[in-house]
Amino acid sequence: MFALFEDAGKFRAGKVLSEAESSAQIELDSGKRVKVKAAHVLLKFDKPAPAELLAQAQALAPSIELDLAWEFAPEDEFGFSDLARDYFSDPASVVQQAAALLRLYEAPHYFRRAGKGRFRKAPAEILQQALAAIEKKRLIQEQIATWAEALGQGECPAPIREQLYRILFKPDKNAPEYKAVVEASRATHTAPLALLQQAGAIDSAYQFHWKRFLFEHFPKGTGFSALQAPDIADELPLAPVQAYSIDDSHTTEIDDALSLQGLGTGTVTLGIHIAAPGLAIAPGSAIDQVGRTRLSTVYMPGYKITMLPDEVVQRYTLQEGRPCPAVSLYVTMDEATLEFRAHETRLERVPIAANLRHDQLDSIVTHEWLTDPATAAPASVADGLRTELAFLYRLARELKTRREVVRGKPENFNRPDYTFRLVGNEGAEPTGHEQVQIGVRRRGAPLDLIVAEAMIVANSTWGGWLAEMGVPGIYRSQASMAPGVKVRMGTKALPHAGIGVPSYAWSTSPLRRYTDLVNQWQIIACARHGRTAALAAPFKPKDADLFSVISSFDAAYTAYNGYQASMERYWTLQYLRQNGITELTASVVKDGVGGGLLVRADELPLVFPVLGAGNVPRGARLRVRLGAIDDIALDVNGTLIERLDADAPAEGPADEDDEEPVAGPIAIAVDVNEAPEGESGDSAGAKPDNPAP
Repeated sequence: MFALFEDAGKFRAGKVLSEAESSAQIELDSGKRVKVKAAHVLLKFDKPAPAELLAQAQALAPSIELDLAWEFAPEDEFGFSDLARDYFSDPASVVQQAAALLRLYEAPHYFRRAGKGRFRKAPAEILQQALAAIEKKRLIQEQIATWAEALGQGECPAPIREQLYRILFKPDKNAPEYKAVVEASRATHTAPLALLQQAGAIDSAYQFHWKRFLFEHFPKGTGFSALQAPDIADELPLAPVQAYSIDDSHTTEIDDALSLQGLGTGTVTLGIHIAAPGLAIAPGSAIDQVGRTRLSTVYMPGYKITMLPDEVVQRYTLQEGRPCPAVSLYVTMDEATLEFRAHETRLERVPIAANLRHDQLDSIVTHEWLTDPATAAPASVADGLRTELAFLYRLARELKTRREVVRGKPENFNRPDYTFRLVGNEGAEPTGHEQVQIGVRRRGAPLDLIVAEAMIVANSTWGGWLAEMGVPGIYRSQASMAPGVKVRMGTKALPHAGIGVPSYAWSTSPLRRYTDLVNQWQIIACARHGRTAALAAPFKPKDADLFSVISSFDAAYTAYNGYQASMERYWTLQYLRQNGITELTASVVKDGVGGGLLVRADELPLVFPVLGAGNVPRGARLRVRLGAIDDIALDVNGTLIERLDADAPAEGPADEDDEEPVAGPIAIAVDVNEAPEGESGDSAGAKPDNPAP
């Protein structure tokens, strides 16, 4: 005798060797013997042989029309043999019974299982819903196949084009668009990004990078809801100074200005005046929520996404020709020795006499002009400030020297800062096809150094003052200058070895960095309440909200800086193309991968690999021929033409803050191997508060 039984959701058949009241010993065709519970034995038969029975039943089962079987199936619970008898004949053959069992088992939308070999037909309403779902799934699968075929033929269906960034970077793996890309990628053995490029899904490389950034960080767009800048309730006194800011011409968020008092008296007071949105914007207000969401202004060549609405910025920016609310730090020092004697923080209105501009004055306000009174220069707004700027330059160089003693080595100003101008852009959102001009601003130029050192004084002084008053702030610290020791953010006033100060709290850019606005609230509390400030400050010690701000800001600021770097690289590559540049001179940065080198162009902000150059030491100068430019990967490589300094000695190891990233492969979230289912450091020399707009 033979038996058909269920085993872990599968049907098997074999020869019955023995039976007991609750089980049976059955031998399969393979010779394997299994013990089967009596309740799992569904059918006993003498013929045909087990393998033949299963083969015939599997061939016959699809002929059973489910709609017809459902129509005449009993309303009550029934067995598979009952359905076989009603559908085929009475009595039904063993093969017909087995076929009915298989058919019922594979159609749960028609018949629900009610026990071993027992079923109940689904209610009509549920059946219709199930059939509709099955039909929908079938149509979706057909659509996926159609889309995948089109992609393989170099055409991109509109629905996939519309979901491009979601598919690549934050995919819904159950979405048909995603599944079509995965299927086409497997079929063509092509990486998803390359596949979509070949299919024409990416119309513009610039728009690809821009929209990808917006998708990841500004999914609701970059616009602002209607917000009104609040008034400052305090009656602020008017400061007895004439202050001036130093920024680039396109800077609109003017956060900081400087003033001097007492020149020639032996005691000089340096005023560092910071725009004071913290006097008007309250923590938790609508404007605060906007700032906390964005966390920083995003800079890129020719454009920026501001942290705060322009109406708010213009209300508190340090615009020339008017007294502006400010949080002022006054540092008193000996005019001869430049030793600091005392500092004081005031909340006041500061008259802004001038907004000086780097790009207009850097060629005039030079080292020679500031140190030699006989040096002539074209007439400019800086003429009336020559004495003050000369003192500030002397002070800045002294402060830099003091910091370098703490750092243990001088700061490296060998590389310039590059500026980008998109011709005809005029501040509008770029298209990616503008003519680009790349200029140079030498790091450590006098005006740059003056502002950088003044901001370091403010950030380090206020950082120490907050700690002294027992008020928490947001600090940047670096334990040492050893390789691999990163700059970290926290709430404790720890040393910053890279800058060479005992503590460093970003406080000088409250219009464009949220951390600075938070610190300004804390500084204002200290200025108003003195030793009781800890009770009045918005953020208390060990405040979980403060740690949340740090975590969010760190992630956002890293992403924004990464995007700025990638867009500067994009426009550098366009500069090469627009000017027909096919060869460059460059210096070796370090050994690359696979026997190649990494080199830095001498006159452009570009680091790229050079292959086949052999064993060339760091610092060697080369002439290289450029290869093809990939605007999506932001990639270009070179091949060695000649070495320009064959006898030059190798340089020592690079400082960590001297390295620059090279554009790597774009991180795509599409996984074709998955079956689709349901800051390295702060630079003290470069002005930390005035990135190029």
